Amino acid sequence: MSSKLNKVIVIKIGGATFGSQDTTIEDIVKLQQQGKLLVVVHGGANLVTEWLTKQGTATRFVSGERVTDEAALEMVTAVLGGLVNKEIVATINELGGKAVGICGADGAFIVGRIREKEMGYVGAVVKVNLDLLKTLLESGYIPVVAPLCLHAFDRPEGAPRLLNINGDTVAGEITAAIGAERLIFLTDVTGICDRSGKRLLQLSSDEVEALMTAGVASGGMIPKIQACLVALHNTSTTHIIDGRQPHALLREIERGGGGTTIGR
Repeated sequence: MSSKLNKVIVIKIGGATFGSQDTTIEDIVKLQQQGKLLVVVHGGANLVTEWLTKQGTATRFVSGERVTDEAALEMVTAVLGGLVNKEIVATINELGGKAVGICGADGAFIVGRIREKEMGYVGAVVKVNLDLLKTLLESGYIPVVAPLCLHAFDRPEGAPRLLNINGDTVAGEITAAIGAERLIFLTDVTGICDRSGKRLLQLSSDEVEALMTAGVASGGMIPKIQACLVALHNTSTTHIIDGRQPHALLREIERGGGGTTIGR
């Protein structure tokens, strides 16, 4: 299997693209049936915010990432590690695919430390252990990864054993660790746009960094771009596409040309 890891496609599906008309899971099942090796990473920040709001708990974002106190961490764990993850896994299996839901704590898959005090219990990835991922892929399963990691480094006594990590960051780190064939982000925008709103089809890593520096790319696009840059250390191409379009994932893999492609 180790020789096949460079054939893996890492797919990040954002919570904003979920819905009754979404075809992403259908595409994932079809790709698996075609023999593609897939790793799926999911988000779900909007649903976490919805549940926090129900409990009367305020939430705050900085550069597209949630500031995570202990109450928010509990909700992230319950909603992303439980509700969202198992719904995706159940749907894949129901449609004839084979999937297993995991998070970074399972098999010490993703281990990290607190990234910066101001963000609370938000993790920075220190290491990605691929044993569990390889086992699942070798057994014919799609690993469906919830964005939580094991708090294994510099953990103060009494601190939580889990950390919240942006799903985009997780996808980039997994792609780099595997040396995957490609990384595809399914989002609720058409791709990366210039100041006039025109979609940019192809960008180099230098060009996309310049867009961030100039403030053209901002907000929730920043962690996606940063994840692409991490992935490009060990893969040749990454894509940010509009997951709201029917069968966008299948079209991207079969024909390409959707959204924005970022390459070395």
